[in-house]
Amino acid sequence: MLRFAANIAYMYTERPSLLERVGAAAHSGFPAIELQFPYDHAPAVLKAEIEKHKLTVLGLNTERGGEGQFGLTAVPGRERDFDALFKQALDYIVAIGGRSVHCLAGRVPPESRPAAEKTFVANLTRAADLAAEKGKFLLIEPINTIERPNYFLNYVEHAADVIAKVGRPNVKIQYDFYHVQIMQGDLIRRFEKVQPLVGHVQIAAVPSRHEPDEGEVNYPAIYEALDRLGYDGWVACEYRPRARTEVGLGWGRAFGLKPTDA
Repeated sequence: MLRFAANIAYMYTERPSLLERVGAAAHSGFPAIELQFPYDHAPAVLKAEIEKHKLTVLGLNTERGGEGQFGLTAVPGRERDFDALFKQALDYIVAIGGRSVHCLAGRVPPESRPAAEKTFVANLTRAADLAAEKGKFLLIEPINTIERPNYFLNYVEHAADVIAKVGRPNVKIQYDFYHVQIMQGDLIRRFEKVQPLVGHVQIAAVPSRHEPDEGEVNYPAIYEALDRLGYDGWVACEYRPRARTEVGLGWGRAFGLKPTDA
């Protein structure tokens, strides 16, 4: 049986407080959560709320790096800034007892891509060694260029090539079926080819990014394939609910998701 997690940056946003969203996810039956940019909250306070609800914490993102950016891991000339943002993320995930850091690659103009490749590999290599000392792993995620123009990492095969160049076992692919469908398709066979490198999975409907019960991706077939292939990681729900989050959770009933008071 697959294990589903809630991304509380996207879900439960009808509750403005991140701390409230922790409890809401637990009450909905999610055993785990993932975050994006929780840095405005003291880690000790967030950890206390997480422990109160006995949740597993998965990962978070490195910070964006300023106006117009979406990460710095592959941005030439900003290596010092990346190091500072990565230290912030690593310290935070250690403090709250989480597992991984998603290193956002960032936006890079086409003419800078050759230099960005070298920067990406070098930054990830340094970061992976620091993360290994703390028992954590890194994620890199191919993201679609419709929503993130000039984002450096867009294709699954590119992510696999970068990981080979880095040569560290604690660097993995965050395989978001939503982004992969928009950029490439052939979701199941593509997943199977890179499965040993996949550290995390995310889902959302395409193209709406709503609950995974509409649109062009047959998620029940995806879940069946993940089970058949022996995927034993988490499946994180990184979608924007159509209405109040709890109202749209019916899709999960067949997969063991039910409110804790049910």
